[in-house]
Amino acid sequence: MDILSILSFLGAAIVLTLMPGPDNLFTLAQSIAKGKNAGIFTTLGLCTGLLVHITAATIGISAVIYQSAFAFTVVKYAGAAYLLFLAYKSFREKSSSFHLHNEDNLDYKSLYKKGIIMNVLNPKVSLFFLAFFPQFINYENGHVPIQMLIFGIIFLIQSFVIFTLISIFASKVGNFLRKNNSISKKINMIQGSLFTLIGLKIAFSQK
Repeated sequence: MDILSILSFLGAAIVLTLMPGPDNLFTLAQSIAKGKNAGIFTTLGLCTGLLVHITAATIGISAVIYQSAFAFTVVKYAGAAYLLFLAYKSFREKSSSFHLHNEDNLDYKSLYKKGIIMNVLNPKVSLFFLAFFPQFINYENGHVPIQMLIFGIIFLIQSFVIFTLISIFASKVGNFLRKNNSISKKINMIQGSLFTLIGLKIAFSQK
């Protein structure tokens, strides 16, 4: 692996990570509704989920899932169902107002778990790795699994940085919204709508 390949991969990975997708929208929703720390712990969960996908792509499990229409469908709809469940919970809490000090009482363990589940149950992540990573692999150098692993770690690090920045930015938006009582009571509705959007996006996506 040469430095040019690594820089090319990093640049492409940053652009793709910034594009609207389930993971960054999920982080955005949590940060707006619950603050910066909520977004960061969600990000930690998402990145932990990425480790699962990176490992699967490195040893070839993702390719098996991709070739199995049934396995792909099961994982896809499980992820969509989970997000729609989170949307339902948010809509049920639509009348609750938010206060800035509520962030101190957050269940960070729960947010971390949500991030993991959200990422692991998104088969598009593994399929993305299978489609994207091979374009930067130098097959003449051999050690393809090791190259996949290195690119995976690079992708994870840049994802963590970008999602953290999204969390910080979105939390400032959330803080602004919470200062307005009439808007703060609708934050759960905003979060629920985002969860619904992500869930439907996953459910109706194709390979």
